Amino acid sequence: MGEKMECLGCRLANGKETIHTVYENDLVTCFLDHDPFSEGHTLIVPKQHAVELEELDEQLTKAIMDAAQIIAKAIKPLYCPDGITLCQNGGVFNELTHFHMHVVPRDKNRPFSEFYSSEPAEPRNHRLARTAAALREAIGCATAAQRQRSRQ
Repeated sequence: MGEKMECLGCRLANGKETIHTVYENDLVTCFLDHDPFSEGHTLIVPKQHAVELEELDEQLTKAIMDAAQIIAKAIKPLYCPDGITLCQNGGVFNELTHFHMHVVPRDKNRPFSEFYSSEPAEPRNHRLARTAAALREAIGCATAAQRQRSRQ
């Protein structure tokens, strides 16, 4: 599963494309979706090339779920969603052709079927830079508090 720089997912996860990163470690890069379902909609993308869920080893699977937890902890106080949906599309539904997981803040009054709509979205100013800065700050606070608790 070596990295393939012709793969858009590999380029995004490895800093070869412009993205709005909110969290990163040695295994994954988490950044805002370029056309978010809601403010804070984040993608978790492995730095190592993989397409399908079953290609992920145990360490990478854990890193993805740990990142999802970190992002969810930051999203909740920032955006007060009614809930958060984690989803991953495989096979022909994986438009990126690189494994990625969505972390999507949800409002109970907006049907999630819109997420899968094939209708092109109206171009909008998503304020991605502002959203990314707010999420990075919230993640920093959440991880600092976690480290503080683990030292006690």
